[in-house]
Amino acid sequence: MATREEYARLPLAQRLDRLERTPADLGDSVRGRSRDDVGRRPDAKSWSATEVFCHLRDIEEICMLRFRTMLATEEPKVLVVGARVANPAEWGLVGAELAIDPERWAEERQYSRCDPDAALEAFRRRRRDSLDLFGRLAPEQWQRGCQHPTLGRVTFADWTALMAAHDDVHLAQVERAIAGKP
Repeated sequence: MATREEYARLPLAQRLDRLERTPADLGDSVRGRSRDDVGRRPDAKSWSATEVFCHLRDIEEICMLRFRTMLATEEPKVLVVGARVANPAEWGLVGAELAIDPERWAEERQYSRCDPDAALEAFRRRRRDSLDLFGRLAPEQWQRGCQHPTLGRVTFADWTALMAAHDDVHLAQVERAIAGKP
C-alpha cells in the first residue's frame, strides 16, 4: 500500500490508473460474497465493506465539489475529513465549524442498511465523473490549487496522489472486513 508521498512521485498516468481501477478492485474483493458477508462488521468499531462503499461514494462527491470550486475560483480553501481549522474566522467560518465527519455520515445516512451493489455502482459513476473531469484538464490546469487546512496548497495533480492513497487504505479495509478482521 503506497503512501500519498509515494504516489506523488509516480507519473500522473500511474496515479490515474490506480483511480480508474479502484471500483473494479472493490467489486473483485466482494465477488461471490453474500450481502450478509459484505454487510458484516468485523467488530463493533470497524466498518463493513458496504459501509466503506458508501463512504467512498460520499467522499467522491465531496471531491467533485472541491474540483469544480478549484476550477471556478483562485486558491479556494477546502474543508477535509478529520482536519480542524486552527483559525475558523480566517477561513470565513462563522459559528460552529462545519466538520466532514465520516462516522457521523455512516450513522445518519444509515450506511449499514444500504445496498452494497447500489453503493458501489454510485461510487463507480462518481469516480468516472472525476476521471472525466481530469481528462478535460488542460496541462496548466493540473497546477491549479486549493488551500488544505493541514497540507497547505494542494493541486489537481496532488489530489490524484491523495485519492490513490485513500483508495488503497479502503481497499485493504474491505479485504480485512470480508476476512472478519478489524
